[in-house]
Amino acid sequence: MEHITLALAKGRPANSTIKLLETTGEYFTDLHEDTRKLVFYNANKTIKLIFVKALDVPTYVEKGAADIGIVGRDNILESQADVYELLDLKIGQCKFAVAGKPDHNFSDTQKLTIATKYPNVAKKHFKKKGQPIETVKLNGSVELAPIIGLADYIVDIVETGSTLKENGLIVIEDMDLISTRLIVNKASFATKSEEVGQFINQLKSVME
Repeated sequence: MEHITLALAKGRPANSTIKLLETTGEYFTDLHEDTRKLVFYNANKTIKLIFVKALDVPTYVEKGAADIGIVGRDNILESQADVYELLDLKIGQCKFAVAGKPDHNFSDTQKLTIATKYPNVAKKHFKKKGQPIETVKLNGSVELAPIIGLADYIVDIVETGSTLKENGLIVIEDMDLISTRLIVNKASFATKSEEVGQFINQLKSVME
């Protein structure tokens, strides 16, 4: 049986995924919190685990550098990668939302400025509505943009809404639901169907 390459991004979703794998009997003995290594193998070397940046996970999978990726759906949507999305791990459940000041009103004709870490997601959402927008790409503290007049609204991930509330913003519109998903390279799905299927079934068995 061939080994499969699994791409993960370090953080809470990866830790939860590794715990899931450990409950199926798959352990990565060299993996510990302080390691700087990026490549790990399970005991019988059927799984090669690589750590990459979250937004790069879909790219690694699409290009075939990894057979399987486990990453937040926000990164899958933003990357626009051509991959199969096969399993929802129910980890890190939240949503994309449009948020802004309570006194702002949408205008169908006025071009809106949207601040976001996810310009592709924002453009796709507003294009469906026929709403012209300009995006401002920010890498953090997007809530600040409407407060200081940098943008009319933001598109961001909302979990509890407490950060919005503390900054005087509200959810204007709910968008896509987000959670950690398992994606598969399209060629690997055909050429390594047995290995990919077994890996997915292992995860499903401990999730049920």
